[in-house]
Amino acid sequence: MGSGSRARPRLLKRKLRAIRATLELSQTDLGIKLGHEKAVARNYVSGYERGTREPTLPVLLAYARLIGISTDVLIDDAMDWPSARPRRSGKK
Repeated sequence: MGSGSRARPRLLKRKLRAIRATLELSQTDLGIKLGHEKAVARNYVSGYERGTREPTLPVLLAYARLIGISTDVLIDDAMDWPSARPRRSGKK
């Protein structure tokens, strides 16, 4: 096991912002849907969108499920999103 930092997806923060915008949720509301407590929800989502906080695997899975995409789309910089415009969760 190395002590160096691991590669991180460059486009993740942009994709996470786009998901929230598509769902038309505030940072607090999205954070609560992702399973964070109300008191910290906005701070966590803000950190994900700025790239200063890294979402855990369960949080990435929750983002993907909210919008109906594979986690591959979030993690792989070669896969663009939101070009396909997936379904909105809970809205018509």
